[in-house]
Amino acid sequence: MTENGEDSSPSQPVGGVLPGGAPGGKDSGGVSGDNRPVNPTTEDNKTIKLLNNTLKFPQDVRDQSSKTSPYQPRPPLLPKPPALSKGGNSGSVEEKVRSRRLKNSQESLTDPAETGSSTDSLKEDSTVTGVFTLSGAATLRNRQGSVVGPQSAPSGSPVFRARGQSLSEYERGPHDHHSDPAEQRPSGPFPALEQSLASASLRTANRIDRDCVDYGIVPGRAGPERLQLHRNLSDSRLLDNMVSDNISVNSMKSTFSVLNPIRPRDVRNRSFLEGSVLGSGALLGAEELDRYFPERRVGIYIATWNMQGEKRLPNNLDDLLLPTDSEFAQDFYIIGVQEGCPDRREWEIRLQETLGPYYVMLYAASHGVLYLTVFVRRDLIWFCSEVEHATVTTRIMSQIKTKGAVGIGFTFFGTSFLFITSHFTSGDSKVYERILDYNKIIEALALPNGLPDTNPYRSTSSDVTTRFDEVFWFGDFNFRLSKDRVGVEAILNQNPGVDMGPLLHHDQLSKEMKDGSIFKGFQEAPIQFLPTYKYDVGCDMYDTTSKQRTPSYTDRILFRNRQVDDIKVIKYTSCSTIKTSDHRPVIAMFQVKLRPGRDNIPLGAGQFDRSLYLEGIRRRITRELKKREAMKNQGSSTICSIS
Repeated sequence: MTENGEDSSPSQPVGGVLPGGAPGGKDSGGVSGDNRPVNPTTEDNKTIKLLNNTLKFPQDVRDQSSKTSPYQPRPPLLPKPPALSKGGNSGSVEEKVRSRRLKNSQESLTDPAETGSSTDSLKEDSTVTGVFTLSGAATLRNRQGSVVGPQSAPSGSPVFRARGQSLSEYERGPHDHHSDPAEQRPSGPFPALEQSLASASLRTANRIDRDCVDYGIVPGRAGPERLQLHRNLSDSRLLDNMVSDNISVNSMKSTFSVLNPIRPRDVRNRSFLEGSVLGSGALLGAEELDRYFPERRVGIYIATWNMQGEKRLPNNLDDLLLPTDSEFAQDFYIIGVQEGCPDRREWEIRLQETLGPYYVMLYAASHGVLYLTVFVRRDLIWFCSEVEHATVTTRIMSQIKTKGAVGIGFTFFGTSFLFITSHFTSGDSKVYERILDYNKIIEALALPNGLPDTNPYRSTSSDVTTRFDEVFWFGDFNFRLSKDRVGVEAILNQNPGVDMGPLLHHDQLSKEMKDGSIFKGFQEAPIQFLPTYKYDVGCDMYDTTSKQRTPSYTDRILFRNRQVDDIKVIKYTSCSTIKTSDHRPVIAMFQVKLRPGRDNIPLGAGQFDRSLYLEGIRRRITRELKKREAMKNQGSSTICSIS
């Protein structure tokens, strides 16, 4: 028994071990204090062999297992043999070295910026089979009897890199008491990292979640198949696999916000008021366009409805603006109304209440009882130009402006849009009058005013629809079916809502468009819905009054574009659930091609109707609270029955 209370044995000499083999006793490898070899006894050889077999090092085991998993965690540190010296100076030096290494290892584990947290502790591993080193100073005899000096891992840490290439048999088998069940982690290869800023796997891999450092065992594996990995796997091996370039840095920065970072020099230089001729670096340029619309297509939702001047609005407008069979809401909502309700402001508030806080009213215009309203997603309002509108009256002698048109024009990025809603002359046989209405509107609608023409070479002064890239014209055109009521009902009974071709063969508008007398250059999506006029209010029956009006497709949505295939039709149908008028609303959804613009376009600077927005949201909240209160009262009510 030594003075420190340790047992004295042949494997633990009593003599002190000094650095460099200084005199003072025998060292652990059978070398005397003056560096003279000492012949070991049989008992000494057995003890050394037993220690060598017990304290196998990772390098020894790695040489035995080279065909294993491509990822190998660091095994637990081997236990230090007890102190071999009585000398106070030698023991204190060894304790200082050990404490310093332990402190450095702990600091590296807690420091995310330290990528070599495991290299110091790995320096104690020996690369010679059958040799173990005490305190990095003592020398040992190998199995052939030659003297071997202390060895350590190179500073470049090849041992650490080799650990990520194979799994040792020691780590595959059951562990001793040094293994911690809380430190077990799943096995298997990690996913390949894409060096892309938009790569979800790269963003996830570059984030080290401190709350999820420890992972459980892979489900379905037990016994020797379980891998017990060291705790610094999440620190060293993950950092070793991270892409150490600017992409990795930008990826980690981008996790804080979905917005692109803005460099200070861009803030200094870009005024967003004047751009270059080619639009390089402009707010409406290609960079911003591709950021918001990678496919360069924007969603347009159009609804047209003749309200018949009813004061009573539908209780719910969700079916009109947010149909359930649509996967996504659109970017723009344009609603045109003919014979609108007397309270136009109330109508706009109801629209805002239905669309909710995601949308703001960009602009609204009216001409008598013709209303045209444009809503846009609130995060896209900055890319809209100033909005202009114009009106045309086609019935001059009328005190109430019920017939005519109202148009709204603006530019979104580099694409100009024109939306027109109109109400033409009514009457089954007044086709010529309706053509006159059309010709007057395209000549008299004074748009654009201050907005620059994006393609002046294709514009004509006699037709407003040629001065915009994308034109949508919708409303109550009042074109009828040139067939009697009995004949139309017979066709409807033969083809109930499937094939409208036989019915459209008698459509006045389709015939005039084919002849080129109206809506030149316009197109219409295939019609696959029932005639939208004339219904009895509140039901699905066509006109049962004494006039017995013929069902017709009076409500239409047409479109025109300067470039071929700029407009793609997604949906074209009617809304059969709104029955407060003798007309059924007609809705359409489009995908429209966008092009980058220049900053010479006068911007709207984010202007919208703030008071309307706040009132619509307030009503929306009130409606939700009332609905919850009604459900609560319904759930708390009880029904008593007398048997």
